[in-house]
Amino acid sequence: MTALDAVRARQSWSKVTDEAPTREELLHLVAAAGRVADHSSLRPWRLIELRGADREVLGAAIAKAQGDKSPSTKPLRAPLLVAVVASYRKSDKVPRWEQEAVASGVAHTLSLLLDDAGWGVIWRTGHYTRAKAVAKAHGLGPGEELLGWLYVGGKPEGKKPGRRKPVDARKLVTRMPKKKPKKK
Repeated sequence: MTALDAVRARQSWSKVTDEAPTREELLHLVAAAGRVADHSSLRPWRLIELRGADREVLGAAIAKAQGDKSPSTKPLRAPLLVAVVASYRKSDKVPRWEQEAVASGVAHTLSLLLDDAGWGVIWRTGHYTRAKAVAKAHGLGPGEELLGWLYVGGKPEGKKPGRRKPVDARKLVTRMPKKKPKKK
């Protein structure tokens, strides 16, 4: 399968089975995903692997952030969650937005690689990604922000991924405006 085929085939899987890639499989794919374009090679990102009881800790943190009494069951929807963290570096050349773009690029590339390896993946976010309780549960340091989680599990037999609308590239790719000739 080519990279183009893999990108075209990628779908989000909102429901997955209890199977998940091993840590070694995950590390192998992260090493490849880390090859995204990265101005000055700052590596302004890190990933946090959540399995088992880690997901329950996250559920409690989400509940605290939302003022709920019961822990959120959202983190239990997949056996593996990969928290995506923008870990900003001091740089005179690389602005904060570009560093966040690198972290997002790593997450998206990892989701493509996981999908290509046969795993069901969906990138989930929420307003609580910026909550103090959730940041504390992840051990985020100064200059770090949680961008969301990749929920990863097995693709259920006989289930189809979520629907995707086709992209009309003609509407999204434009040209620079033509300069009007100067009047004499």
